[in-house]
Amino acid sequence: MPVTVLLVDDEPLVRAGLRAVLGAQPDIDVVGEASDGAAVIPLVRSLRPDVVAMDVRMPLLDGIEATRAVLRTVPDPPKILVVTTFEDDEYVYEALRAGADGFLLKRSRPEEIVHAVRLVAAGDSLLFPASVRQLAARYAGGRAAGEPLSAARLTEREAEVLRLMARGLTNAEIAARLVLGAETVKSHVSAVLAKLGARDRTQAVIAAYESGFVAPR
Repeated sequence: MPVTVLLVDDEPLVRAGLRAVLGAQPDIDVVGEASDGAAVIPLVRSLRPDVVAMDVRMPLLDGIEATRAVLRTVPDPPKILVVTTFEDDEYVYEALRAGADGFLLKRSRPEEIVHAVRLVAAGDSLLFPASVRQLAARYAGGRAAGEPLSAARLTEREAEVLRLMARGLTNAEIAARLVLGAETVKSHVSAVLAKLGARDRTQAVIAAYESGFVAPR
């Protein structure tokens, strides 16, 4: 089955460009478009996309609030890929903290756009880990995410897996690094997410940075 994508951006040219790039792939199907975050929830409910590619800055409802609204109100919500002009924008970091699964620069090359959608849909790796680390280094100071992490009581192995997740390693790469089976690593990742109350590995890694468990630099 192809990965289904909903495009949300107030610039028609951006939506047209993303549709052209993604629609050319045999394993990706663009199922709808919207020009503002206010239209996201009804479209997500009716179209059930796997991924929402959403502009972070929009006039009525921005990508941060739209992300929160989707995750709060839609059962089994889609993956959310924030689309942005500037990778060091605090809006991007706030969108990730709100529950977005990754971000994509509007100036990205076509192959990078396709890779981002596939990676976010698969959910077994962190998209642009170096950029997420840089965002955390700039904006994570003074946050209050440390308590949930310290209270999670991760095992030594789970802590090791979380550190490797923060470096952007896939489950297969973590398995090779730790000499473990793929299913064992998958179980450890699931345990880490459950203990941290994290929707996915992006939120787990953000919590790790903000708590100081993993140094962003």
